[in-house]
Formats: sequence, C-alpha cells, structure tokens
Amino acid sequence: MLTAGVLAVQGDVSEHAAAIRRAATSRDRDCEVREIRSSGVVPDCDALAMPGGESTTISRLLHREGIAPEVREHVDAGKPVLATCAGLIVASSDANDDRVEELGLLDVAVERNAFGRQADSFEAPLTVDELDDPFHGVFIRAPVVADVGPDAEVLARWDGRPVAVRQGPVVGTAFHPELTGDGRIHDLAFF
Repeated sequence: MLTAGVLAVQGDVSEHAAAIRRAATSRDRDCEVREIRSSGVVPDCDALAMPGGESTTISRLLHREGIAPEVREHVDAGKPVLATCAGLIVASSDANDDRVEELGLLDVAVERNAFGRQADSFEAPLTVDELDDPFHGVFIRAPVVADVGPDAEVLARWDGRPVAVRQGPVVGTAFHPELTGDGRIHDLAFF
C-alpha cells in the first residue's frame, strides 16, 4: 500500500489526490491519499505532492505548522516529492522573493509569474524527458526556472525556458499536471 500525502494548506488538493490515484492504478498499486494540514502526517507518507497556490502563504503555513522540517526529512530519506507551480517556488533554493522561506529541495532559482498574470494563462504541449508523447501543460500565473544549479536536471522547456526539473527524489513543474486528467507526471515523480 502506497501512502501519498498532499500538502493541503492551499491549492489543487483534490485534483492532486485524483492524479496520484490514477498513477497508482496504472501501476496496479493500492494507494491511500492523505491531506496534510499539520505536522505529524508527513513521516507516515511514502510520497508527497506540493500543490500550487500562493507561494508566500504556502511557505508561511508550512513553517508555522511544523511541516517544513518534515518535508526536508522526507526528501533526505530519498522519498519522492512532486512540487507544482507555487510548490516549485517553495521547493526551490532561491524564490527571488524575501517573503518566501524556501525549502531548498531543488538547486534552482525561480521567477514568479514569469509568463504573466492570470489573464496570460495558457496551455501548451510539452516534450518531457522520460515521456514518450507530449504532455499537455496548463500554465496559470506560472513561474519559470531562471537558473539551474549543477545538482538539478531540466526535464522540460517551454519557449526555451525550463518548466520542469528533477533533483534526486524531487520533481518540480511550473505547470499544473493535476488539471489535465493525465497521470504521467505523477507517475514519473512517484514511481
């Protein structure tokens, strides 16, 4: 039985839970998904999803509730994390914003809202390393990876800019894979 946690302080919690279940089903794995709003749950999880939302709020709540050190310990133990959109910003080592206390899980610097405001949201087919067919990327007030350190690898680019990265057990995306009905990014991150 796989126990997956979704950090439920903000964002597309139910959509991530459904995508995790789809990915587990495609692998014939039983899966329990737990919503995480306080400390003490992360240590019981085999995999974590960090949804989007507002990165300053997510950062503040993760630290206030004592979840941040548990997420770092999860990664130190080699357990997988998928960080999407604002989750990518919080997982980065440099959010380029003093209001965000980064977790430092990915050796990347990010630029918030790099593609514009809400009205500039878009969808695009992405070529993602390790996936045979393009992935339908949904970009909503999306960040971009502005700088990739030596410990991180780029998995996908849009318009020449990195939009998906991996470092050890952590995958970060600037787009929202949970909004597509396609569980391949969750499968890539967790299995």
